[in-house]
This record gives sequence, C-alpha cells and structure tokens, in this order.
Amino acid sequence: MANKKNQDIVALSETDIKNTLIEISMDLQKARFTHSVKGLDNPSQLKVMRKKIARLKTEERSREVSKLTEAELSKRTKIRARRKKQ
Repeated sequence: MANKKNQDIVALSETDIKNTLIEISMDLQKARFTHSVKGLDNPSQLKVMRKKIARLKTEERSREVSKLTEAELSKRTKIRARRKKQ
C-alpha cells in the first residue's frame, strides 16, 4: 500500500510537480544557508525536504519512462544491462 505522501504526489500534474520541485529546492537552499549561519530550530527539516525532492524526482522520472516507446525501452534495458556488467 502506498503511503499518503506518495499518493499526493501521484495526484499532481506534471507542471505542479515541476513547480513544487523548484519551490522546495529553493527552500532547501535557504534552509541550508540559515542552518550554517545561525542554525535551525528543527535541523531534521533538511532531511524531510531532501526526501520530498527525491519523491518528486522519482515520480517525474517514472512518468517519463511510462511515455517511452518500445524501441526506447529496449535500448534503456540494454544500457542498464551494460552498466551491471561493469
């Protein structure tokens, strides 16, 4: 069963995902700066932001992969197999 956070992300449109990703990335950058200068009240907030960015990027990539044609998918599989050999 998918958790609530992932269900919310899946329900977003592609533009919403991109906008949210930009917004959270900027917030993370500001929070990192604030944390290095004077510290945050809740430093675990950085970890939460990083995880949310990862969830958004994962959903964005899964949508890209779902739009690929059969030829592109087979090429992708060959590339992944080649990486495993190394």
